[in-house]
Amino acid sequence: MPEWLASPKMWGDIFVVGVPIAEKILRPALVYVFLVVALRVFGKRELAQLNPFDLVVLLSLSNTVQNAIIGNDNSLSGGLIGALALLAINYLVVRFLFRHRRLDEILEGDPTVLVEHGCVKNDALAKELLTTAELMTVLHRQGFETVEEVERCLLEPGGTFDIKGINPPLEQQAHDEVMGALKDLGAKLDALVQARGPA
Repeated sequence: MPEWLASPKMWGDIFVVGVPIAEKILRPALVYVFLVVALRVFGKRELAQLNPFDLVVLLSLSNTVQNAIIGNDNSLSGGLIGALALLAINYLVVRFLFRHRRLDEILEGDPTVLVEHGCVKNDALAKELLTTAELMTVLHRQGFETVEEVERCLLEPGGTFDIKGINPPLEQQAHDEVMGALKDLGAKLDALVQARGPA
């Protein structure tokens, strides 16, 4: 067996937890609570990741709280205990909120209506710190060319956009109206020709 593989120091570094187990569980719990509250306070746009800045914030946030979660312990066992604590806390919170729907609605917040009947709600955009350009980027990703094609656009508490198009789109409505008028005109011409009789 290679000497490095038989080294007790190496196995100690891997498996011996450098801080008390209770601390390894408490640290992820506190960071979890902080992040849930902070993301709720700072709004839905961080979760929506509408521009590179939002993505950078989320990536940096995960890196920033890493040391707060693991403390002065880099052991494999400590990392696994911390990860297990995070998963367990999340499972318990989700299970609790599933059984208490009203509390879940209060904590999660309400969706924000950004577009209604083809009109942008500028006050809602300002509240969520969204620009018209960012909104249009979201609409274009969903296949809408203009705001007028959108019946309703919601920014959900989880940062997702729920977009419903006008059914049918305005261009389709205009086309159908023109085709209907042409059909009526054709029917009237046919009736006129029949009333005049053969030439």
